[in-house]
Amino acid sequence: MTATTPHRHPTPDERAARGKAARGTAPRSGHAAFEPRDDRPDPVEVIERQSASRVPELVPIRYGRMLESPFRFYRGAAAIMAVDLGALGHTGITTQLCGDAHLLNFRLLASPERHLVFDINDFDETLPGPWEWDVKRLAASLVIAARANDFSAGQRAGVVREAVRSYRESMRGFAGMRNLDVWYAQADTEKLSALLGGRLARSSRRRLSHALDTARTRDNLQAFEKLTTTVDGSRRIASDPPLLVPLRDLLSEADRAEFERDLREVIERYGTSLTSDRRHLLGQFRMVDIARKVVGVGSVGTRCWVVLMLGRDDEDPLLLQAKEAGTSVLAPYSGRSEYDNQGQRVVAGQRLMQAASDIFLGWDRVTGVDGRQRDFYIRQLRDWKGIARPETMKPSELRFFAGLCGATLARAHARSGDRIAIAAYLGGGDVFDRALAEFAEAYADQNERDFQALTEAVRTGRITAETG
Repeated sequence: MTATTPHRHPTPDERAARGKAARGTAPRSGHAAFEPRDDRPDPVEVIERQSASRVPELVPIRYGRMLESPFRFYRGAAAIMAVDLGALGHTGITTQLCGDAHLLNFRLLASPERHLVFDINDFDETLPGPWEWDVKRLAASLVIAARANDFSAGQRAGVVREAVRSYRESMRGFAGMRNLDVWYAQADTEKLSALLGGRLARSSRRRLSHALDTARTRDNLQAFEKLTTTVDGSRRIASDPPLLVPLRDLLSEADRAEFERDLREVIERYGTSLTSDRRHLLGQFRMVDIARKVVGVGSVGTRCWVVLMLGRDDEDPLLLQAKEAGTSVLAPYSGRSEYDNQGQRVVAGQRLMQAASDIFLGWDRVTGVDGRQRDFYIRQLRDWKGIARPETMKPSELRFFAGLCGATLARAHARSGDRIAIAAYLGGGDVFDRALAEFAEAYADQNERDFQALTEAVRTGRITAETG
């Protein structure tokens, strides 16, 4: 028998040297620059290509939501920014990316132990890639949100630099930690409360405390009361077209029976992607109703189903969301996923980056009534979720929130990437912080031009937009 040579892990010094060497090919100050390339595709064409595979009658709602403001447009334009990031030089140091790390994809969530934690929430575009792409997506979102609030240029720069400083210093802290300590790190609300001392005005602390309390009410039962009604003595999903449409209103009786049968099989199969204890818990619920739901901004038009499950009785609900997963917008620039099932790609990325994921998070492949197979990931519809409202934030509040986002993103990257190399690249100074503040302003300008391009496309009748 031939002995195998054990895999050699690079030493911390070697990893740090790799990070410092990356400054030669991608200087930290060089991240400030953004100029769209000459052959940059028409942004409206990029969005239309995405829409081609979506539910046709829902696509105008997507455009309508993106037209509400430059920030709403940015939320739906991850594919456009992926084109731009893919054209830039980068460090070559990769980590698992969120892929759409704008500020509203950081929020309060429930851990399996029923603690309220602050974490990244959306992983539709997750894929391994250069770590700085997520940081740039976050930084630009902060400037766009700050412009909507009429913050000054100095205030906007302060917000971005706080986010990047927090990312950089947190990454340097993680670089010195043991692997298990990094893996178990999370920002629960007790830690958040401790951070409040002296950081925010009394009125801001009251608003954050209210947000924490509100997040705890946004649970499965609250969604159950809001989204269901009693039909012939039984609980069913309420109709609110076009945003929430029960299957009984979408398909003929014959097609509905076939789809329901297929979906029951999907729920059973999807259970195999859960751990055995959670699969046992899922088995205690029965499926009673299904509805199509419109979600988000960039996701509008993708197939998303809400599944009402009941346990002991009609007052023991479980609401699952089955959401279509397509190829990540980053794939043309960072490479294909190792997973054939795009739902599995999303779940694997989420489990890797989140400190604590939903206990019902899993995936499967669904055959639609049109006979096409599509990949889905499945999770609880709502479980203690609290989302930021940047339009109500003062400069000091947005700075505080930006710092939380930066630290949270660093923790997610440290779990999957070379935290020592990233920390060594960033260093102890603020060179990268200042560069990202410049980049974010330049990209916010580009986002406004792209927003105007979509506005013009609607005005000329090239595309149709609807409110919803």
